[in-house]
Amino acid sequence: MAALSADDKTPEEALVHWMIVGTWGFWLLGSLYHVFPILAWTLAIWGFSRRMGFTETDPATMKPLPVGVRVWFAGMVLMLIALVVGHLNFDHSLLTMAKSLMGWVKGWALFAILPFAGASLRIRPQIVFRAMNMLAAQTLVIMPFFILGSVSGLPTVLYVSPLMYIGGASVSFFSVGTHWIDPGSPDIRLRFFSPWAPAAALVAQVSMVLSLYDRDVRWRVVGVVSSVLVCILAKSRLSTIAIPVILLAIPILSRIHRPVMIGAAGIATVTGAFAFSFLQVLIEQGIETFKSARADSSRVRETLQRIAIHRWSTEAPIFGHGLVERGSHLVEFMPIGSHHTWNGLLFVKGGAGFVGLAFPMAFTFVDVLLKAQRDRVARAALGVMIVLFINSFGENLEILGYLIWPGLLMLGIAMNRRRVGIWTQTLGCPR
Repeated sequence: MAALSADDKTPEEALVHWMIVGTWGFWLLGSLYHVFPILAWTLAIWGFSRRMGFTETDPATMKPLPVGVRVWFAGMVLMLIALVVGHLNFDHSLLTMAKSLMGWVKGWALFAILPFAGASLRIRPQIVFRAMNMLAAQTLVIMPFFILGSVSGLPTVLYVSPLMYIGGASVSFFSVGTHWIDPGSPDIRLRFFSPWAPAAALVAQVSMVLSLYDRDVRWRVVGVVSSVLVCILAKSRLSTIAIPVILLAIPILSRIHRPVMIGAAGIATVTGAFAFSFLQVLIEQGIETFKSARADSSRVRETLQRIAIHRWSTEAPIFGHGLVERGSHLVEFMPIGSHHTWNGLLFVKGGAGFVGLAFPMAFTFVDVLLKAQRDRVARAALGVMIVLFINSFGENLEILGYLIWPGLLMLGIAMNRRRVGIWTQTLGCPR
């Protein structure tokens, strides 16, 4: 399982490779929250330089910028407009607006500039797949030490990086420790190099999707095993749903053009219609089991969502409030607009922010779905989109974008590929 040699890589591939492989080192320094956004903007500027002819590449030889990347740029600019208008509508200070703009630069902006970089730079997908599996192998080696630290009584935070004083969301993004204790419960959960345990599960799901497409089966096994163990040790309820859905959805959706899949879908539809009552009861029982696994957490999340929706619809339906707000004791002082991407967007950025994410996600899903019928790289991107969609109902994707940057980069790589095979013939797309 020898890694690809450095001589085989373009400069941008080498940078991406070593940044992924060096993740644990950056975590020890407490620098992930700063390093990865800087990397994203560096790659984007590099890609812009290539397209403008400032580097050795002739712009005339480059593929046009994919429509999907343009859609992401439009959506994230709409987010920016909503952020500014929301601050002005609620008379937030200029300093507060400046901090929010910096948050956009490190958050939602990454969802546009990383796909742009992926579509503009010479980065082979296999470089990303292998680097993610190498990171997964490191995680497997480190995992026993995290388990030992969690059961031996070590403090949840060993130290906090002084880099937090440069600016950041909270101390959690710069603290180094072996485990995390769920607020309101005695559960000990491993958070690995993420700010909290559920975020570790999100990163693991993205890692698993990318790991699946390494050409070496041994590396694939390492990546999948590591990702599943991370989700288990993070004790993420959402990942118990996400992992089987991802593993089933990718092969099914990437073969929907085949007659056998069309026939199976028809049979499933007819069967589902006859068994609707039974399935409804089964789903309701599953939801109740999911909620009861952490009843307090579920209660807080549901209350936060109700408050966010009510205040969005009655106070700021178009551009939102501009900021999250600290909740009351009823929600354990959790910020209103957190713990849910869509409700958070509605509260903070209103309907404009909601559309700014919903349309790019829908467009990209359709784009990579069509390409996934004949393209394995597009299947990886399709898996990333499935992960983002599922986790958007349990996490705030904006604040965790810096951790899933390889997945966002893969979206750009996939969007830069052509539709081939049956879809080219059926849709009349140029070969």
